[in-house]
Amino acid sequence: MNQKGPINLFDKRALLFLPASNPRAIVHARESNADLVILDLEDAVKPENKVAARAAAIEALKEDWPMPVAIRINGARSEWHGPDVVAVMHDKPDAVVVPRVESKDELGFVRNQTGLPVLAMIETAKGVLAAGAIGHEAAGLIAGTNDLSSDLHLPRGAGRKSLQMALQHIVLAARSEQIAVFDGVYNQLDDLEGFAAEAEEGRMLGFDGKSLIHPSQIAPCHAAFAPSNEEVARAERLVAAATGGAERFEGEMIEQMHVQAAERLLRRLGRS
Repeated sequence: MNQKGPINLFDKRALLFLPASNPRAIVHARESNADLVILDLEDAVKPENKVAARAAAIEALKEDWPMPVAIRINGARSEWHGPDVVAVMHDKPDAVVVPRVESKDELGFVRNQTGLPVLAMIETAKGVLAAGAIGHEAAGLIAGTNDLSSDLHLPRGAGRKSLQMALQHIVLAARSEQIAVFDGVYNQLDDLEGFAAEAEEGRMLGFDGKSLIHPSQIAPCHAAFAPSNEEVARAERLVAAATGGAERFEGEMIEQMHVQAAERLLRRLGRS
């Protein structure tokens, strides 16, 4: 693998999930512009293919990748969890993704055993309510919107409005621990316009990026989470003009918090 040193999740926008049991998908992912590829051993893999998928994921780690690679292991309440943890202990990806996390202890176990950055998927009501404590043990949080909708008994077609409180709670939990946070997947593969709208909504909620299930979603994801040219230009003007304390800037009152936000935007673009 080409990735060296600790992974910086704050500069990641497009997190591409793919079944570790699908060699063609692995090839396409390696050739993509995803910011983080996540080789999935959990929901995307049938029970009878779990062992083979684990072996395929470990084999894929030996290849050269232009981006960091994580493995989503099976959850703590599954029979495959222990063997998955052992596998990533010995053949280390850049990060581990743990599904359906509901307590800090199950996440802490994976982190302590592997010594790797661990991202927790918040996919149940119990996980949402424990997100603050889970975030204390995590390198990042991922909203698992499909499972969360099911756990909340939302009818098909309920849309994102019914998830707003849970999504905002996940963002709050991540920000309180100063870790990265990523929105859930968009299921309609042929609707890139709908994907772009949902990704833009996710950015407005405070997410750093979004989970993807197909390479075609990478470009609109990058576009949605990238600041506009005017946002960048204004941030540069604001930082240059700020002298400290409350002051007037282009007809608005700004304080240090506004300067910090502008500096954060520019750092993400490598302009500070």
